[in-house]
Amino acid sequence: MEQEILPLRDRVAIVTGAGGGLGRAHALYLARQGARVVVNDLALPAAEQVASEIVANGGEALAIAASVTDEAAVAAMVRDTIDAWGRIDILVNNAGILRDKSFAKMSIDDFRLVVDVHLMGAAICCKAVWEVMRAQQYGRIVMTTSSSGLWGNFGQANYGAAKMALVGLMQTLAIEGEKYGIRVNSLAPTAATQMTHGVLSEQSLAALDPALVSPGLLSLAGDAAPTRAILCGGAGHFASAEITLSRGAFIGSDPDAGNRLMTWWPNVVARDGAVVPAYGFVQAEREVASSADGLKR
Repeated sequence: MEQEILPLRDRVAIVTGAGGGLGRAHALYLARQGARVVVNDLALPAAEQVASEIVANGGEALAIAASVTDEAAVAAMVRDTIDAWGRIDILVNNAGILRDKSFAKMSIDDFRLVVDVHLMGAAICCKAVWEVMRAQQYGRIVMTTSSSGLWGNFGQANYGAAKMALVGLMQTLAIEGEKYGIRVNSLAPTAATQMTHGVLSEQSLAALDPALVSPGLLSLAGDAAPTRAILCGGAGHFASAEITLSRGAFIGSDPDAGNRLMTWWPNVVARDGAVVPAYGFVQAEREVASSADGLKR
């Protein structure tokens, strides 16, 4: 009997925060697509339970307990993965926490903690796999961003700041990793997890099964993955988000420029003709070109 061809067969994936919720759904989904999966979580029993589910279904998995904020523990996880399977193809940065409060009531400690886990944790994990992926000329990294970062949510200044920062990390790593075959994307999930109970209605929670988000990983982490994409997914619905740059208007540099900008504001923010820059310096290049054209007139 011919062996089933799976899209991620022989790929090795690390999923952080995979002991439950969305991370668990991700780990199970990647395993069903043929990947060997490192199930990472703070709690070893939770990671072992998910790894056992994967093995029971015919897959391969390792359970590794480590905090994504612990550089030594993450480095050890990467070494153990290489020792077991010889490579790392996919990193899904999923680990996260919430400390929701209005900004007026939020302590700086709670702000720093959320940024540390989401942003610094992802950066530490990316750094730990970066040289492995560069050496093998192949890598797929998925950041977990959020609508709270892209557009804001009341009571989530810390979470939103961290989640938008992950998009910035994605943009630069995608540029730096391109020549090494490393593609970096972001997933903005809406899913019923421990982090969303008490925030959404029971009816919404029922519709937002985390397993309905995980299929997005096949597009973001497969061989044909794009790079610098932001995929929004929930309840079986998927959409993309982009950070665009409007066409804008040349205002000039004379003493009345501030007043003229206020007058021209609708033209500056109009989205017709907006572009998605290939890199950040596109803004400066276009501004300098606009200035030169303006001075010629």
